[in-house]
Amino acid sequence: MTTTPSTLLVGTWMHAPVHVAHPQDPIERARELCERHRVNQLPVVVDDRLVGMVTDRDLRDAYPSLAEEAEHPAEAHRLTATMRVEDIMTRAVVTATEEDGIDRAATLMRRERIGALPILRGHRLVGILTRSDLLAALLALTADPRLRLGSGQD
Repeated sequence: MTTTPSTLLVGTWMHAPVHVAHPQDPIERARELCERHRVNQLPVVVDDRLVGMVTDRDLRDAYPSLAEEAEHPAEAHRLTATMRVEDIMTRAVVTATEEDGIDRAATLMRRERIGALPILRGHRLVGILTRSDLLAALLALTADPRLRLGSGQD
């Protein structure tokens, strides 16, 4: 039986701790978190358990256009002030574990056309793996010939 080298596991490349939102957060708070921490995805949690995901695109789509805001600023503000993360989040979230291979994670992200995978240990959120993390793994693994996929003994 062969084991997967730790350099090829999601747990090696994921980010932890994770910036998160909560279902009852106003969408303005989620937007501020994304901007402040320069992230495009926020897992949505209740007691460290993943219940959804909200992306910068979800947040942009929830806000009125500049034209709508210019035409009816009070109405635009009222609408967004009452919206909560749970109103716009995705509830069916694709996830991975720390023990999954980065190849599986990359395949999931490509197939599902998503930019990040929340990483779970049991039902608890323990990290996040993004496209940038996969690129960092690719660069590191291709820079060290001992770690290259397909190299070594058969």
